[in-house]
Amino acid sequence: MIEKAEAVAGAADGATAPPATNGERLPDANREGLPGANREGLPGAKGAGPSEAKGGASAEAVGRVLGTQAASPLSFWVGLEPGRIVQLDDVVVTRRDTPGFGQVLVAGVVSAVEARHEGAAFDSDVFLIAEGALPAAVVECAEVRVTRVEPEVFVPPLPGALAYRAEGGDRDQALYFDVMDRRVPMGLGRDGRPMYVNFDFLDGTRGAHVSISGVSGVATKTSFATFLVYSIFNSGVLGAEAANTKALIFSVKGEDLLFLDHANTRLDAAARARYDRLGLPAAPFGSVHVFAPPRPGDPNGVPNVQARTQAVSAYYWTLAEFCAEELLRFVFTDADDERAQYSLLVGQLAARLQSWAEPVGESGAVRVRRPDGEAGPVCRTFADLVDFVGGQLADEGTRAAWTGAPTPLGTVNAFLRRLRSAVRPLSPIVRGDLPGRRPHSIGVSDAQVSIVDLHNLPERAQRFVVGVTLRGEFARKESAGTARPLLFVVLDELNKYAPREGESPIKEILLDVAERGRSLGVILIGAQQTASEVERRIVANCAVRVAGRLDPAEATRPEYGWLPATARERATIARPGTMFVTQPEIPVPLAVTFPFPAWATRPAEAAPPPVKVSRGPDPFAGLPGADDDIPPF
Repeated sequence: MIEKAEAVAGAADGATAPPATNGERLPDANREGLPGANREGLPGAKGAGPSEAKGGASAEAVGRVLGTQAASPLSFWVGLEPGRIVQLDDVVVTRRDTPGFGQVLVAGVVSAVEARHEGAAFDSDVFLIAEGALPAAVVECAEVRVTRVEPEVFVPPLPGALAYRAEGGDRDQALYFDVMDRRVPMGLGRDGRPMYVNFDFLDGTRGAHVSISGVSGVATKTSFATFLVYSIFNSGVLGAEAANTKALIFSVKGEDLLFLDHANTRLDAAARARYDRLGLPAAPFGSVHVFAPPRPGDPNGVPNVQARTQAVSAYYWTLAEFCAEELLRFVFTDADDERAQYSLLVGQLAARLQSWAEPVGESGAVRVRRPDGEAGPVCRTFADLVDFVGGQLADEGTRAAWTGAPTPLGTVNAFLRRLRSAVRPLSPIVRGDLPGRRPHSIGVSDAQVSIVDLHNLPERAQRFVVGVTLRGEFARKESAGTARPLLFVVLDELNKYAPREGESPIKEILLDVAERGRSLGVILIGAQQTASEVERRIVANCAVRVAGRLDPAEATRPEYGWLPATARERATIARPGTMFVTQPEIPVPLAVTFPFPAWATRPAEAAPPPVKVSRGPDPFAGLPGADDDIPPF
């Protein structure tokens, strides 16, 4: 059988070995476990060494296309020469001469690697082979999933054809990097070289939005999302638009994301070298502003953060804004609210507040007129407003005017119970008792990266902030009438805000972003533990999908059908920092490892901000707008 295999290899060698080999052959090597047997006499066995591949880089021949496994234009197996190894995610190329088309490159990514004893019939034979009592050979082979055929002549590689580890231009061709005019580094591959994502599928040119899934605390979803934003801002793909492109990040995990503009004290030389390979500076974000809710009970509305003191603003909505902008609907965003029967009542009451509420003073307090036109009491807190509305609905004489139609008393009572339960979580951020004419709105104009801190708020208040903020930014982009400059929105726990079942105002906005945001320049980078629990249409509109460490049960769900079986298994044991990324141009997901953050990911890692050296009086002092610039640190 060995002689037969040699004959097949010899017949194929002259026809299929690429001209780039210059007649070079694989090295002599003893067959492991087969005493006295060697590879002498096999075609292509002498004079081995690296050869010049078509891309101009030195390519290492790792083996030959197997003839015992069927090869197709979509996948093939490579038998590895003794002493050569490939691992999962390595890029392999082979070539074939075809009549009328010339040389065809067939390239792919290693999706499986196997080793076995050739000649063993029983499991117990391994012991006899180890003792030298039974002759056998150790054979290693690798499955290659084809990523590109160039030119597009879909023929299988021939058995016996030399297979090479892709280098240089061949690697770029295999992974379509050669056709990416705007490449964004997303990490390093298994070979230690950069991996890229096509910016055309991020900025709305040919697609938009990113979905990141993985186990909480292990999958490093938020870290990868911030790295991707950093890479976009610093890779040069934005060109002249870089200064005006913005990112809006919602932070729900303590104060970990509040120090993106501080250098990470744990960044070592090895991590800096990885940034160098990616062509990125190993530095923190340059321009960051943090928005935090006011401290509960604080009469001055001081931001409720502990570790950060600079470039922090308090956010809240006045009662006048709450009524004028019909924000009542964002108080009812839970799944229980949608299953209840008072959704129409919420809309009706929001419209009544918009019509009947009148601002009082500059603090944002309101006075709501009664249905008969008589002025009501001044409401300075959210509790005041809830009490007034509750009294009007409890009164049979005024209830119909507020509801607009006969409404069952049970529905009204259910609504009031839910509304009163919102007083405690929303009172710090919906109020009319703070001094007027002070900035309190969340916006993205102050810095390149705006962080909205949510971690000190109850879940119901978090939903309110996310929904109202997204609605405001989406409306701003709609009114601008242009997709540029881009706005990247990073939102964790997407399954909480856009669950698969039920409807809510936040879900409607996120669906709008997923379906129309591409044309408006609003790009969603959503992260969730379980993609199977996120609204299907949102995930379907994400051009780039990413998976970190996955729960074994979650990995079997159809939402991860873009992951091959071996990649799904690997995702269940992936280490932090390893992500599997798929994009429309490349038919297989790429395994990447992104570098350790150069910015602080928790207060303990934050280096002190650089000390500013005074260079005399500011020549721009006193000019209009001079105080509007937010310092980067």
